[in-house]
Amino acid sequence: MNAAQALIPLPVLIPALAAAATLVAGRRPQLQRLITQFALSAVVVVCAVLVYLADRDGTLVLHVGGWGQSVPGMGPLGITLVVDRLSALMLVVSAIVLLAVVAYAIGQGIRDGDERQPVSIFLPTYLVLSAGVCTAFLAGDLFNLFVGFEVLLAASFVLLTIGASEDRVRAGISYVLVSMVSSLIFLIGIALVYAATGTLNMAELALRLDDIPSGTRTALFAVLLVAFGIKAAVFPLSTWLPDSYPTAPAPVTAVFAGLLTKVGVYAIIRAHSLLFPGGELDNVLLVAGLLTMIIGILGAIAQSDIKRLLSFTLVSHIGYMVFGVALANQLGMSGAIYYVAHHIVVQTTLFLVVGLIERQAGASTLQRLGGLAAASPVLAFVFVVPALNLGGIPPFSGFIGKVALLEAGAANGSVLAWILVTGSVVTSLLTLYVVARVWTKAFWRARTDAPEGHLAAAAPSVLLDDIEDIEFADRDSVGRMPMGMLAPTGALIAVGLALTVAAGPIFSYSERAAAEVLDRGQYISAVLGGDAR
Repeated sequence: MNAAQALIPLPVLIPALAAAATLVAGRRPQLQRLITQFALSAVVVVCAVLVYLADRDGTLVLHVGGWGQSVPGMGPLGITLVVDRLSALMLVVSAIVLLAVVAYAIGQGIRDGDERQPVSIFLPTYLVLSAGVCTAFLAGDLFNLFVGFEVLLAASFVLLTIGASEDRVRAGISYVLVSMVSSLIFLIGIALVYAATGTLNMAELALRLDDIPSGTRTALFAVLLVAFGIKAAVFPLSTWLPDSYPTAPAPVTAVFAGLLTKVGVYAIIRAHSLLFPGGELDNVLLVAGLLTMIIGILGAIAQSDIKRLLSFTLVSHIGYMVFGVALANQLGMSGAIYYVAHHIVVQTTLFLVVGLIERQAGASTLQRLGGLAAASPVLAFVFVVPALNLGGIPPFSGFIGKVALLEAGAANGSVLAWILVTGSVVTSLLTLYVVARVWTKAFWRARTDAPEGHLAAAAPSVLLDDIEDIEFADRDSVGRMPMGMLAPTGALIAVGLALTVAAGPIFSYSERAAAEVLDRGQYISAVLGGDAR
C-alpha cells in the first residue's frame, strides 16, 4: 500500500472512529464538539488531497484486506474502494457541507436537553451519517454501496426523529418505510445481478454484463434504477421527500436536502455509465427527468411554507441531473457533474438560511413573514445570493450548469431532448418566480401586511438554548442570529460563489471526470489491473 492508497479509507474511518469517541464523551458536550469538528475538518483535508491525486494520477484503488485478484477469473475478492475524479469531487463537496452544517448546528445550540430534546446523540449519529455518505461514494462493488445506503438510513432516521415530536415521528415512519422499500428493491437487484453474473464488483460486472442477453440487462438495470430513483427522489418516486424533510431541525434538513438525494444520483451515474452503458433506458430517464423538473417546481409554487417550498425545488432540480446523465454525451455528463456539486452547496445553504429566518422571525410560513429585509439586511443578503444561484441567474454557477445541459440537449438533437431543453428553461423561470415570491412576501412587504404576521413571534424554536433549557421564543435574544450560525452559512455562500469565480477550472475538472466516467475502460483497468475490453 502506497501513501495515496492509505488515504482512501480515511473519509470513512475518521468519522466512524470519531463517532465512537463522541459516544464515550457523551457527558462532555464541549469535548464532543471538538472531536466532531476536528474529525470533519480532517476529512475535508483528506478529500481535497484525493481530488488532487485522482486528477493527477488517475483512478486510485484499494483492495481492503489485500485479497486483490487472489482467484483467477473471479476479479477482486473482498472490499474494493475506488477514487476517481467523480467520486473525489463528490467526497470533497460533501465533506465541506458536512463540516459547515455541523458548525451551524453547534452554533444553534444543540446539546444535552430535557426529555423532549434527547440531543446528546446528535453528533455521534451525524458522524455515522458522514461515514455512510463517504462509504457510498468510495464503494467499488454493489454490496458495499448497499451498506453505505443502509448506514445512511439508520443514521438519518435518528436525526429525522430527534426530539420525538409527533410530526417528526410521523415523518420518520414514512421516510423509513419508503427507504426500506428502496433498500429491499436494491437488495433484490443485487441478488439478480449476482445470479446473472456471479460477481458484485462493479469493474468485473462491467465486463460480464456485456455477455448476457440484452433483455436481461435491461431488466436488471430497471430494478436498480427504481431503487436508486427512490433514493434520488426522481418522479414518480419522489412523493415521500416533501413530507419528510421539513419536519426536522434546520441543520438536519439542510444536510438531508444537500447530500442524501445526491448519493442516489451518484448511484444512477455509476449504473448508467459503468454497468449499463448501452442506452436501453435513456428515453425513460429523459421522460423521468422532464416530469421531475416540471411537477417538482409546480409543487413548489403551491407551497406557503418555505421548507416545503425548498423541498419541492430540490425534487425539481434533480431532474436537471437526470437529464444530463440520460443524454449520455460528454457535455451532458460534465454538466450533470458540475450541477450536482453546485446543487449540493446551494440547496444546503438555503435550508440553513431558513433556520436563520426561523431564528429571526419565529416562523417559516409566508403568511407570518414580512419586513425581514428592513429588520435584517444581513439575512436578506444571505438569502438572496443562494436564491439567485438556484434560479440560474447569470453569472452564478446555476446558470453555468444549466447552459451546459441545454447545449448538451441541443447537441443531442432528438425531439425528446429538445422537449427537455424547453422544460429546463420553463423550470428555471418558474424557480425564479418561486424565489422571487419568497423574497417579496418574507423580505420586502411590511410585517403588518402578512395575514398572520402577529402570530410569528409566538412560534418557538424546536431547539433549546445552549446555556439554559428554555425556548428561544421566550428569551430576549429572539431575532439575533448567532455568529456560530451565520458564519457557516456565509462560508457555504462563499463556496457557492467560488463555483462561479473558478467556474473555468472546476468545469474543466468536471469535463475530465465526465470523460473518465464515460470511458469505463479506465475504471476497469484500474480495478482489475489488466486490459479492459
